[in-house]
Amino acid sequence: MTKAFRGSHSVIVTPFNDSGSDLDLGRLHAFLDWQLESGVPGVIILGTTGEFLTISDDERRRLVDATVKHAAGRYQVMVGTMNAYTASAVRYSREAQDLGADGLMIIPPYYYTPTDDEIFNYYKAICADVQLPIMIYNNPFTSNRDMKAALVARLTAAFEQVRYIKEASQDIARVFEIIEETHGVMNVFAGEKPVESFLLGAVGYVNPYGNYLPYQTTRMWTLLEEGRIKEAARIQHLVHKFDKIIAEGHPTYGHQCYSKALAAAQGYPVGDVRDPLTKFAALGEEGRTKVKAIRAVFDEIDAALIEIDGRAAA
Repeated sequence: MTKAFRGSHSVIVTPFNDSGSDLDLGRLHAFLDWQLESGVPGVIILGTTGEFLTISDDERRRLVDATVKHAAGRYQVMVGTMNAYTASAVRYSREAQDLGADGLMIIPPYYYTPTDDEIFNYYKAICADVQLPIMIYNNPFTSNRDMKAALVARLTAAFEQVRYIKEASQDIARVFEIIEETHGVMNVFAGEKPVESFLLGAVGYVNPYGNYLPYQTTRMWTLLEEGRIKEAARIQHLVHKFDKIIAEGHPTYGHQCYSKALAAAQGYPVGDVRDPLTKFAALGEEGRTKVKAIRAVFDEIDAALIEIDGRAAA
């Protein structure tokens, strides 16, 4: 394996047309150009934020192909290839490799609450068929399984492709435990709390906020790399401020539509979410009021970056 992943990778929305009936590749290209201009080193498509559960196989192929071709080596492309059925996860992984993806992000089989051995065999089947670097994704809230450090170490030792993990268990100490248990072989990407994760050894960040603040949140991570921890923490505090506005009053993933509404508010329309998720239009005045409040926090972040660097968004 020759690919090395570091830094803040935006886990991006999937752009749809206005009716939501199909992909909108024109919107995708404009959105990807924005990511590139903002200094984002890579994107991750078809994650939870990318609504992978609503995407047909034909749309999946077209989306991966369009994203990889548009990247043309200018930034890295990781593809979410998870599925509850192992054979489908293998097929999606092989397809992404054939289409030129740089890496894969794969959560364990969801819904079934698999055992450690079932999880191990799932990744074993994928690794037997592809050579790309794999970022395993620990999110017990969607997979019904928390991959503890011992299991991560077992996977790391068994499969040379498994060298990255998105750690989103909300147990921040897990970052350090994984690094210790794998003797530093596993590269941890923060799934939350990037500042704290970095201080415990994380080398990157799977960043949902890159969908509407790509420069600002990428800069938050590069500030960490420069050793400017207080400045990065200042940006993270403001991110948490608007994140609280988004999440308030919504179920776990009921806020997904805000990612797309905020991207549109920043000048990059990407359509709305697909059913069964709540559409932004359905929120009415509540949604409009929250977006206005969130954008006021965006202004605070830009003002903070002007103080820190002398510039705001690219």
